[in-house]
Amino acid sequence: MSNLTPEQLAQVEQWAADGATLNDVQSRLKSELGIALTYLEARLLMVEVGVRIKDKPREQPKPEAAAPAAPEETPGGEVPAEGPEEYGDGYDVMPEGEAEAGPGGMVTLIADQITAPGALISGKVTFSDGQTANWSLDQFGRLALGGAPQGYQPPKGDIPQFQQQLDMIMQRAGF
Repeated sequence: MSNLTPEQLAQVEQWAADGATLNDVQSRLKSELGIALTYLEARLLMVEVGVRIKDKPREQPKPEAAAPAAPEETPGGEVPAEGPEEYGDGYDVMPEGEAEAGPGGMVTLIADQITAPGALISGKVTFSDGQTANWSLDQFGRLALGGAPQGYQPPKGDIPQFQQQLDMIMQRAGF
């Protein structure tokens, strides 16, 4: 390790007080004092002599000033519901009687309070055509749908809504 004179140490301390980064100190040691140090050697020198480099404040992301978008109206003039309400256990769960499809062809997805055997999370879905099914996700990330008539295919427009709601439920459940 390079030994610095008291004047050189005072200079390094002044650079640090002026807001120089460790890279700046390393460069200035070489250019102004003729002392070539690796980054690690410069870092160890700073620790050894007790010079602290001040961290520059990080820029905080600016919150968007735009107002939240208003919900879209359905053809009947009704505003669709925001989604299932939260009932205290951390999962988006609706009571069994409230699981019908919403106005305007919405998909309603709920999580079971008691998970189905062999699943990480499970629940029920009501598609926009009124058909209901059970869903579950296992530890390998495999999605299973059951309880619908043989060969049932949900409407194509329901698939993205199902995926979005499933993603929200999974996040809130900690997955």
